[in-house]
Amino acid sequence: MHTSDLLLAETSRLHPKMIDMSLGRIERLLSRMGSPHENLPPVVHVAGTNGKGSVIAFLKAILEAAGKRVHVYTSPHLVSFHERIQLARPYGRSTQVTEEELVDLLSRTLSMNAGCSITQFEATTAATFLAFAERPADFALVEVGLGGRLDATNVITDPALSIITSISVDHAEILGPSASDIAREKAGIMKRGVPCIVGAHDSAVGHVFREQSAKVGAMLIASGEHFSASSLGDRMTMRSGSDVIDLPRPRLLGQHQIGNAVLAVRAAQEVLGSALTREALVSGLSDVSWPARLQRLATGSLASRLSSGSELWLDGGHNPAAGASIAAAMGELNARSRKTVYLIVGMLASKDAAGFLAPFRGLAARLIAVPVPDASVTSFAPSALVQAGNDAGIPGAWAASLEVALDSLEAFDPHPKRVLICGSLYLAGAAIRLQNCRAPAEALLTAC
Repeated sequence: MHTSDLLLAETSRLHPKMIDMSLGRIERLLSRMGSPHENLPPVVHVAGTNGKGSVIAFLKAILEAAGKRVHVYTSPHLVSFHERIQLARPYGRSTQVTEEELVDLLSRTLSMNAGCSITQFEATTAATFLAFAERPADFALVEVGLGGRLDATNVITDPALSIITSISVDHAEILGPSASDIAREKAGIMKRGVPCIVGAHDSAVGHVFREQSAKVGAMLIASGEHFSASSLGDRMTMRSGSDVIDLPRPRLLGQHQIGNAVLAVRAAQEVLGSALTREALVSGLSDVSWPARLQRLATGSLASRLSSGSELWLDGGHNPAAGASIAAAMGELNARSRKTVYLIVGMLASKDAAGFLAPFRGLAARLIAVPVPDASVTSFAPSALVQAGNDAGIPGAWAASLEVALDSLEAFDPHPKRVLICGSLYLAGAAIRLQNCRAPAEALLTAC
């Protein structure tokens, strides 16, 4: 009997590369499938370096609070592939695809592909669009996998709205060495006549966005130019022209989430217009759930290894910009309640470890480096991460696993402390599995 794991393994054997940026293969497959991508609910297409998932989580929560049915496609997953595809249900909120549904979608997609060369992401994107086309919804929120211009999701030619979140250097070997190069790839999702909301950016990135929007005829709606936000205490204020909206600070922690929340609010204004109520905004910002983004692990097998009064936090950020945001958020926590901060870090070998760790100088007292426990990826040698920490002014050691790292920190400092597991979504997924949490995103914040 087929399982989704077996079918996903089959898709991974259809192309020699995991990443091969092109639209030709998925366009061919979608044509064989009857072009489901041309029969989707209104699509909000989201690209960017950091914040894509958070913006989608905020927007989904706001739209559902407004009574709308919402499909969602994100990547990567933390624990189970099923997390990537959330389907609108006839009543209530969307839920992740079931095993039975995923097996059916993958089986039909593989059958129609007939053994032709295609990457796993392309095949699963086609399967997702098939699901979205066959099930009614008011909106489909679609996250770009990598880049934008040649990403498999960019077969969508007429979205209702495009969003580009913050831009920083990541995946430079594929997208280009500078923020401007990367912005140019992300701007490839702009479409003629379609509004495009962009997050805060520097002048060079802003030039790229203005140039591309003018070239394709997209309406640019830029943070800092057409709308802005500020926060004080537990409130945030959004300004758009002469309009001022006072809202609660979003549930997701960190100053960077203010910017992500405001992008989602502006997007909701664009797609709902006068149907958007303040009550839906307040409910969405308060109820949002997005695991492994400054998530507190209050109970479970990992948290229980620390002394009473200690805090265990989890974040999957893995590039220098994410490091700066996470360090700032941990600094905010320390300003409210001072505790010694320790890092447990695992990273993929392709990432900029020094750049990620640099913002923690003067904040983190010690670092414990661990391997990323996933055989499908190549992680930094823990000894190399220790050296990167030393170079950043953070002394450290290495451990064979998350459990050993926590035990060693407890032995080193048995007092109440603040521990952050960070550096990789793969490591974050491993931490959630060890916490014995269930995979559905809606359950993670309450189950951990």
